[in-house]
Amino acid sequence: MHFVIMGCGRVGSTLARTLGRGGHDVAIIDADASAFRRLGTSFDGQTVTGIGFDRETLIAAGIREAYAFAAVSSGDNSNILAARVARETFGVEHVAARIYDPQRAMVYQRLGIPTVATVRWTADQMIQRLLPQGAVPELTDPSGKIVIAEVPMAEAWVGHPFTVVEEQTGARVAYVTRLGEGTLPRPDMVVQQGDLVHLTVPRDDLARVERLCDQPPAAH
Repeated sequence: MHFVIMGCGRVGSTLARTLGRGGHDVAIIDADASAFRRLGTSFDGQTVTGIGFDRETLIAAGIREAYAFAAVSSGDNSNILAARVARETFGVEHVAARIYDPQRAMVYQRLGIPTVATVRWTADQMIQRLLPQGAVPELTDPSGKIVIAEVPMAEAWVGHPFTVVEEQTGARVAYVTRLGEGTLPRPDMVVQQGDLVHLTVPRDDLARVERLCDQPPAAH
């Protein structure tokens, strides 16, 4: 799969090398060409010098073929703008952005852009939000058999009731983070853009549930 990353600092370079080692095609953008030295000599992906939210720069990085886009520059405004361009202009469904100011998290939520706050950032967390089957386990019962996991939902689920999510996955919706606030699902609630959906599911069944959530729901 093709991934586009904006920002070749410590975060972006680690993310690019990790994805590259995983066999993925990676293009990384930075306004400072010297930043690409962080990638090392073993990186065989594409480097693009330019502004990460500029259309021509994104096109040069292959955004039209991108499975996912990560905005991990040093500026919140740049990350917000680039993530919006990737999603709204080029239709990239899997978008994630790094955020420095937690007060802006609600803005990202309204835009439907998963974020990773600096205070808890790791390359693994960003990758989990970009790759398919990217659930983020949050809680495991003492036996290790049941987990509550934040499971990314495909765009096609927007507008479908959470009861349908449960029916088609066999999981239970533990809670939903909407506009930065957790809420318990009501029978009449539907999936909205920007929702972070936390499912209770047997650990051994998590991969199957992730695959179902990563594709459009079945007709019902």
